[in-house]
Amino acid sequence: MFTSVLMIEKPLTSEDVEFVTTLHGDEAVSFVVLMQPRGDQADLLLRAIDDVAIGELREAVREGEEPEGQDAKAPAERALDHSLAALRAAGCEAVGQVVEDHPLDKLKAAVDESGADEVIVLTAPHYVEEFFHRDWASRARHKVGVPVLKLFAHSE
Repeated sequence: MFTSVLMIEKPLTSEDVEFVTTLHGDEAVSFVVLMQPRGDQADLLLRAIDDVAIGELREAVREGEEPEGQDAKAPAERALDHSLAALRAAGCEAVGQVVEDHPLDKLKAAVDESGADEVIVLTAPHYVEEFFHRDWASRARHKVGVPVLKLFAHSE
């Protein structure tokens, strides 16, 4: 069975599930999902710039409303539960957890513990961080020891 560690920042859409579950054809895939709440991952200004860059002006205005810290935990757990259920419904094995601290350390540990074959980082575009190679995928490539695939999440 092929094992992927999947880093996400919001619930998987049906398009996301179809995309990640069909990447390896008919091979059985199991997922270890790490949910990093969007409000905890980057500076508010960078998130707003990313929203403006992709034309999501309303989202840029609402970035200040994004929950952070303990306020982000319950919505992140619901998003994780939804995503795990969707992956299981697609016929995959899936376990996961909400990442509260040091997402790249947690990613490395998850890869090591699961014997993962790859990491998939599935997020909205983060243009400023990607330009400076400070996004999760760029940083993970130097840390995890397995291939890292960067994919853009589908909108709801």
